[in-house]
Order: sequence, then C-alpha cells, then structure tokens
Amino acid sequence: MLVVNTRSRSGREAFETARETLVARGVSIVECHALSRADRLDAVVERMVARGTRRLIVGGGDGTLSRAVVRLLGRDVTLGVLPLGTGNDFARSLGIPPDIEAACDVIAQGYTARVDVGLANGRPFLNAASLGLATGIAKRLTKRLKQRAGKLAYPVAAAAEMKDLRPFHIRLKADDQELALDVLQLVVGNGLYHGAGNMVAPDARLDDRRLDIYAIAAPSAASGHEGTGLGQLQDIATLMRVALSLRSGEHVEHPAVTALRAARLYVEAAPVQEVNADGELVGKTPMRFEVAPAALRVYAPAPS
Repeated sequence: MLVVNTRSRSGREAFETARETLVARGVSIVECHALSRADRLDAVVERMVARGTRRLIVGGGDGTLSRAVVRLLGRDVTLGVLPLGTGNDFARSLGIPPDIEAACDVIAQGYTARVDVGLANGRPFLNAASLGLATGIAKRLTKRLKQRAGKLAYPVAAAAEMKDLRPFHIRLKADDQELALDVLQLVVGNGLYHGAGNMVAPDARLDDRRLDIYAIAAPSAASGHEGTGLGQLQDIATLMRVALSLRSGEHVEHPAVTALRAARLYVEAAPVQEVNADGELVGKTPMRFEVAPAALRVYAPAPS
C-alpha cells in the first residue's frame, strides 16, 4: 500500500510521481491513498495493517512517518520511506536519498533492515525528542512557514524563538547515573539526525539499542544573570556557538554541552516543559524515555 501525506511540503506534487515510479520499478501497488488529514492517515494505516498489509510505503515528513509507526510496532509490516517533508531526518539517518525516484529505487531493490524505535512515555518516535528551544521551534514550524520557506523554515523559526528563550532546571536519571542541570535545551535521540540535519551525536545509530542525549547548559544561571538582558545575551551566544558545530557532531565536545548515552532516561523539569518528538508535541514532563530495540523493519540502502 502507498500512502502519501499531501500536506507535507512536497507531498501533493510527489504522489503521482511516486506511484508511477514504483510501478515502473516493478513494485506492485495494490492500493494507494493521497491524504490531507492526519486522522484519515491514522485510520487508513490502522485499517490496512489490520487487514494484513505486509508492505506499507509512506510519503511525508518525519511527523507523518512517526504517526504511522505508532500503528506498526508489533506488526509484521515493512515500512518504505519516501522523504517528502522539510527535515526528513529519519530518511537521512537511514541513508535514503532525498530525490523521490532514488528513494523509490531503495524500495524496489528490496533490502530491509531492523531499526530501534524511541519511546516517550510509551509514544513511539524515530529521530529525537526535545525540551526547550527545539520544542519552541517546533511550535513555530507551521504548515504555511514550511511550505513558504522550505529548508529555511528551521532557522527562521529558531531566530523568532530566541526572544522568548528561558533557561529551565532538569533532573536526569540516565540508567544508573543522576544529574541536575540548568539548561536551554535537552535532546534525546534515537537516530543520528534531528532538526533537519543536525547531529544528535557523531556515533549515534538507529540500531545501537541506546538513546543519545545532549543538554546545552544555560550560562546565565551559572553567572547569576538569569532573567536579565545580559543573561539572555550570554545564553544566545552559547546557543549560536553550539549550533555552529551541530552539523558535524562536534557539539558534544563543547564545554556547555553534556552528552550521555543510555537505554533508559527519566526527566523532570522545573518549570514543567512541553516535549516535542519528531516535530509533534507529545506531552509534558516528567517524561520517561526508552528504546524498543529492532522494533521496526524498513527498506534501506543495501550495505556497500
């Protein structure tokens, strides 16, 4: 079955291209759906999986894929990924090309891999969950902004969110390790990428059965300038310096960054923080994160 979210950034234009390309590559499409409402996507995927669909191809962004995976865990279904969103971090972590025809080639070639799925209070996510700045950015990434700004939507939203930036206190229990920190952002990653190509950690993998975690400290809290104009300038300067190294993964070496790896993580925050996972708000702290190992089978590029 082929399901395409036509509300994703390039979904409407890609639907016919994907169907024609897959058929031309010898992939038999028994049923296909172009959907513009998330609740319809949920219902269609649930119905088809319950009916015995064994191969489900989903076109959309990371949020669309994450919604589909909610209904795939524990089912004997292989997921095909057509990256049609703004970030496409799950496809990037898998090594699936952004070009629609090349992504169809990956599916047609038929190689499958088992990958981990992250859980945030039991809710599945593929890439990363976050608190703080990244959650504020996610709330600003409206459909209109993503369609108008494309790849620039993330930096535009980040710039707008900076003026409302506030540190918060977290208590972490990562496996047997406990920490308390004043931070601007906390990221809990299942895969390698988040935020449209930023690395969670340079050695993070979708099949390593671990969560990779990084927190960016708030220098204003340490200096006593929290809540002042000088403190906000300190915090923004720190975020900008860390941001410059996110693409390469070198941020884990920055003195303001605390990096961890764990199978389980429990997070409390003061004040209470909203939690964003794969671009969708999934609840508030306290939050328990864990890994469902090798819980999802996906079409992926064959190892070279």
